[in-house]
Amino acid sequence: MARIHPTAVVEAGAEIDAAATIGPYCVVGKGARLAAGVELKSHVVVAGRTAIGEGTVIFPFASIGHQPQDLKYAGEDSILTIGKRNVIREHVTMNPGTKGDHLETRVGDDGLFMAGSHVAHDCVVGNHVVLANHAAIAGHVRVDDHAILGGLSAVHQFVRIGKHAMIGGMSGVDNDVIPFGLAIGNRAGLMGLNVVGLKRRGFSREEIHDLRAAYRLLFAEEGTLQERVDDVAEMFKASAVVGDIVAFIRADTSRSICQPRAERAP
Repeated sequence: MARIHPTAVVEAGAEIDAAATIGPYCVVGKGARLAAGVELKSHVVVAGRTAIGEGTVIFPFASIGHQPQDLKYAGEDSILTIGKRNVIREHVTMNPGTKGDHLETRVGDDGLFMAGSHVAHDCVVGNHVVLANHAAIAGHVRVDDHAILGGLSAVHQFVRIGKHAMIGGMSGVDNDVIPFGLAIGNRAGLMGLNVVGLKRRGFSREEIHDLRAAYRLLFAEEGTLQERVDDVAEMFKASAVVGDIVAFIRADTSRSICQPRAERAP
């Protein structure tokens, strides 16, 4: 039987696994599903059709699954899906989707969402993602695996953050950031590659070398971006990591690609 503190309120219809823990003064709505090992520390509110995966721990005063902060929201029956083994710290807010997109917000596995961070409606967040304190992603944003958003950073609606990218603290990101990129500033510009992160995650010297060379060619002054992407795709067709960048740039998107700042080299 689930461990539920006597001061917690769990509405009829909520699905609580026997190995879940609900601490003092939490409120769990009738549409919520808590898997094995989920722990709500205290004063956590889980509302709406929210599914929380195994081993996720949520700290006090987080608001999970309440209606989107979108004036177009009209009460549609939408979903928030949170994966396994996430750590969701104090005052984090996560909202479900809307009919303006796919009616679902999805958060992957093994993420760290530090105090005050925000995941808006219709976002898709990958695995091993970190949102530092008070980082916020607006509606319809996609954050791919292993990306890190620094404290107090903000990401514009519909922007994509590529895998293994790093967003510096207090940055305002209004364009797509390529995989492995490092973006800083207001408005954010590319400052090179997230080389420190790549080394920490075990990328080889050859992979990092290919990424550096491809980066310089992609953001050179000659030709159009499309021409440079085609050239890089041909030159580095044997490199999977460069292929990730090429595929990211070629993908359909409503935002431009974040460009390097002139004063910094990769």
